[in-house]
Amino acid sequence: MSTAPKVLVKENVGESGIQTLRDAGFDVELGFDWADGELEQRLTEFDGILIRSATKLTADKLAHGDNLKVIGRAGVGVDNVDVPEASKRGIIVVNAPQSNVVTAAEHTVALLLAAARNIPQAHASLISGKWERSKFSGVELQGKTLGILGFGRIGQLVAERAAGFGVKVLAYDPFVGADRFREAGVSHAETPEQIFAESDFITIHLPKTPETLGFLGDAAFAQMKDGVIVLNVARGGLIDEEALGRALDSGKVGAAALDVFPSEPVTEHPLFGHPKVVVTPHLGASTAEATDRAGQQAAEQIVLALTTGAVTTAINVPAVAEEDLATLGPFVPLCERLGRLAVGLSEGTGVDGLQSEFLGRIAERDTRPLSLGVLVGALSGKTEEHVNQVSAVSVAEERGIELSTSTNSRARDFADIVRVSVKSGSATTRVAGTLVGERQRPHLIEAWGWRFNVQLDDHLTVLRYRDQPGMLGKIGTVLGEAGVNIVSAAVGYRPGDEPVDSAVMVVSSDQAVPAAAIDQLLATEGFEKVRTVSF
Repeated sequence: MSTAPKVLVKENVGESGIQTLRDAGFDVELGFDWADGELEQRLTEFDGILIRSATKLTADKLAHGDNLKVIGRAGVGVDNVDVPEASKRGIIVVNAPQSNVVTAAEHTVALLLAAARNIPQAHASLISGKWERSKFSGVELQGKTLGILGFGRIGQLVAERAAGFGVKVLAYDPFVGADRFREAGVSHAETPEQIFAESDFITIHLPKTPETLGFLGDAAFAQMKDGVIVLNVARGGLIDEEALGRALDSGKVGAAALDVFPSEPVTEHPLFGHPKVVVTPHLGASTAEATDRAGQQAAEQIVLALTTGAVTTAINVPAVAEEDLATLGPFVPLCERLGRLAVGLSEGTGVDGLQSEFLGRIAERDTRPLSLGVLVGALSGKTEEHVNQVSAVSVAEERGIELSTSTNSRARDFADIVRVSVKSGSATTRVAGTLVGERQRPHLIEAWGWRFNVQLDDHLTVLRYRDQPGMLGKIGTVLGEAGVNIVSAAVGYRPGDEPVDSAVMVVSSDQAVPAAAIDQLLATEGFEKVRTVSF
């Protein structure tokens, strides 16, 4: 009887991936055409399973995988896998995060050329029996400026390829270290507004979050050059398509190329018939090479998982000693919130470095889950890549963010303290927190150099203002008019005897404070800085 690991390849992932498994000596079975229900009946036979996006590995299905040790996803997304359930069952989930980055970058450049030279429109005209050379005159890329919003893996590959056309590249991403822009030979834009003002072409590669939905809308288009060409090969919804239609009709936007849409599949859309719009049906990752690469990379991870137990693209959390996890587990959510808060309160425009400090009893444990928690909180929703405790370090390193961790078993005032510092240029912003009470609720104890002891609720607003009577009332009035209910408010104290003429307040609310209210506070005399962070 064979003792070789048995792997089910449930979907066609390309011959190279299947061969990789066979070359490792595994017993490989192809299940492309299995009938409904057969997966549940036979999953217990396999040590590993390799899938694409069609196979849904829900909790109910995983309950049948008594011997399953690894799930390989030939692609990036793992929405079709119940990752928490897999983690509970000790099943490693791996993917192929690098498999489609070249394909997506090349498709971006292809659409840029298509939009700049009116290629699809000219093709349609010619095959309809017309010869309209003058109608489809385009623009050159050489000597122009390409603005890249989001400078992760794909954004960097786009910049590399665009340079070959003699294009000046200007990139914006607050979560990429300044050194990485220099290494890539691109100009670093401090703000999106700089991209809008200086670019002839703009491509967006940001993550899709509540903050980035409609990132390119009426206000952004109004700041762009006349005739700018706009591209979205990242995620549907990053461009306000109604606003894009208005900008195209007015001539502010000269052309647009779209590969993704808010709802897919889509066959009818107001922009599909626009003469200045090029569209493709989400082809950013659709090449034979990308499909084959994804299958091979995922298969390689399955081989590692079943032979060494050490993988490089795991989606779920790496193993930590049970006794350490029992002690540190409640601190992980605190660390994630402090990481997000530190970035939200940062005095600079980007993130060059991130330092985590663990003081007290927790310093005597394996603090890796805490450091990773800080990093996940700092980066989640800020990068084009999915960030979790496995991928966070590699995402940070690729973006040139310097990471450091320190521990000290002695802590003042509290049994345990977590400090997080964000370095941005010459500025450093530090926050600190701890757990309080039997229910171990996360509390903020330091921000902007001021001391507090307030609960880290879901929606916080931190304000620095001139220390004078009536300021709390002004805050309450503005938030009340915005329909925001204040749950709590606390004024910090400044250590030391040196007199100060400003104060810092932390306000907790039952909903996020809208941007208009923040702007109103900043326009009110006496307010120096206002930041809001939601968790």
